[in-house]
Amino acid sequence: MPVTVHFAAGSAAWREYHDQLPRALADAGVEAEILLAAPDPAKVDYIVFAPGGEIENFSPFVNCKAVLNLWAGVERIVGNRTLTQPLARMVDPAMTESMVEWVVGHTLRHHLGMDLHILHQDGIWRNDITPPIARERSVAILGLGALGQAAGEALARLNFRVLGWSRSLKSIPGIDCHSGEEGLNTVLSRAEIVILLMPLTAETENLMNAARLARLPRGAILINPGRGPLIDDAALLAALDRGQVGHATLDVFRNEPLPKEHPFWAHPNVTVTPHVAASTRPLTASAVIAENVRRGEAGEPFLYLVDRARGY
Repeated sequence: MPVTVHFAAGSAAWREYHDQLPRALADAGVEAEILLAAPDPAKVDYIVFAPGGEIENFSPFVNCKAVLNLWAGVERIVGNRTLTQPLARMVDPAMTESMVEWVVGHTLRHHLGMDLHILHQDGIWRNDITPPIARERSVAILGLGALGQAAGEALARLNFRVLGWSRSLKSIPGIDCHSGEEGLNTVLSRAEIVILLMPLTAETENLMNAARLARLPRGAILINPGRGPLIDDAALLAALDRGQVGHATLDVFRNEPLPKEHPFWAHPNVTVTPHVAASTRPLTASAVIAENVRRGEAGEPFLYLVDRARGY
């Protein structure tokens, strides 16, 4: 008997997944019926979900074995009190690759001072500044989950001195790992480039506030492809204005699209990119969803289960 998969991530998402997900389930050896609506919630075995989809109340889905999120972030669902089913976040290998490429690209851009030449094609021969080589530059990754670890390892392979910070202490070859408040202070005080790749929780919101920005070496670069609310916007603008932060490259924001009147757009030392660092790719994400359905049917542990207490 086929398993019932309710695709509740919205009609726009279904247009991207309607070919890929059935194929991935078949390739995983799963006989499945995919529903875009669930007139009988009790018959649903799995829910494929994304914020903005059709479900706010998960209570009627009494036989659902797991809710499989299409996004890496779960902050918009993890607090839903009707959600009692296991919740798995998305760890898409293609999304990880694209995040690594974006992070490495912007890190190298700032490390090499590329903007000086790209933005000043004015006939002046500026060859009086020689950037350090990578092993002379300290780069910090705040958040050592799948994305942070992959980005940190890529930077370490380029010989950057990579510092890492996470809630619990980790051991990762090539990364000088720290944890806790004291560890965060140590990392920030040494980092010339800081990359934010933490999940958004009550503890991480506004993590980069005025006090922590002040701990950075003067002129440090801040790169945020993680979550917009990790940064206190007003504190960052003040730090940019006084030169404490040399430049901020931001891909994520509290409100998206970023309103046209937001001061980030006009600030000379801010680069805005429109949440393009890493997107879920239907081909590879469908394979992750299918593998979790296969695991559920085989009685194996689900991949990427969310710790409700931690919020990620």
